[in-house]
Amino acid sequence: MARPINRLTARGAATAKPGKHADGGGLWLQVTATGARAWVFRYALAGQERFMGLGPLHTVSLARAREDALAARLELRNGLDPLEQRKAKLAARAGIPTFKAAAADFIAENRSGWKNPKHADQWENTLATYAEPIIGSKPVNAITTEDVLEVLRPIWTTKTETASRVRQRIESVLDAARVKGLREGENPARWRGHLAKLLPKPTAVRQVKHFAALPYAEMPAFVAKLRGESGTAARALEFLILTAARTNMVTKAQRREVVGDKWLVPRDRMKARRPHVVPLPDRAVEILDAQPAGDWLFPGDRNKPHLSNAAMDALLERMGFGHVTVHGFRSSFKDWASETTTFPNEVSEAALAHVIKDKAEAAYRRGALLEKRRELMDAWAAYLA
Repeated sequence: MARPINRLTARGAATAKPGKHADGGGLWLQVTATGARAWVFRYALAGQERFMGLGPLHTVSLARAREDALAARLELRNGLDPLEQRKAKLAARAGIPTFKAAAADFIAENRSGWKNPKHADQWENTLATYAEPIIGSKPVNAITTEDVLEVLRPIWTTKTETASRVRQRIESVLDAARVKGLREGENPARWRGHLAKLLPKPTAVRQVKHFAALPYAEMPAFVAKLRGESGTAARALEFLILTAARTNMVTKAQRREVVGDKWLVPRDRMKARRPHVVPLPDRAVEILDAQPAGDWLFPGDRNKPHLSNAAMDALLERMGFGHVTVHGFRSSFKDWASETTTFPNEVSEAALAHVIKDKAEAAYRRGALLEKRRELMDAWAAYLA
């Protein structure tokens, strides 16, 4: 009966004819037509056949090749890929970090530049939850498209927004690794022209959740009711509606930012990280003039110098409008401008401080549309009144 393992002898390996000769247990001796002899460990993983070279016969003896094959079989038994394990060991000796280490470095290096302190936590949590269990221990120079797909496919259709962010973050980490000379070639997490050919578009598999907005036809009645409310939150919310601003822009607004009938919002409170000039309608100026003296336009309580971001949400609840969001009033403004006025779309987009990708067009909007925006905001204030 033929032996299932240790079939070869040292002499037999040295004199074997060209071809592939099995020693058993996945270990093979490969002899070329020129007489070159090398050991190969053949195995299957996830239904795919893989080959790992163990070295030439003149360097690696039969006994040593059997030891290496046994070590590889034990790794397979523990759910590990022997080839990937060897790559990781070689990368570690060469100073190539794992994805987990590279991601930690990327977050540390960029933390100070992120405007939201929670951004770093979001990076750490999403990568730790979805990416690191699969590619965290892999060297950054060994991560492939299949690795990235293994991370993304389980959540691409069920948690599409999260999956998109995970992909972008993996791409950023690997891009940084390439710049540092730690990997070469195409980024396996790149979307355009790469993963876009393998995964459905995010917009095709997810439902975009819009901020709940009040129909613009109901806005005049709402503002009339709002003006009957007392308190800083009520005035801040009315000011926010009149200026089509975001919550953070208003709650942290300071008196020094108002110059005449213009509100100069600094870049650190803008989503696009770019300063924004808001032409103020008369009613908005009246609101500011009636506010108490101090650095903050909308002061908070004794525990906070300025109004909290939650104050306007709480006001909406008290007024019986808990079904809409503060941010949704920007949508109300946009719908009104688009459906009831003749102002060009670029004017309302500029009023909302939306990012314009074309640099030339963006420069034109900043320079030429301020007076048109003033007309638009005055018309919005008149409609609300």
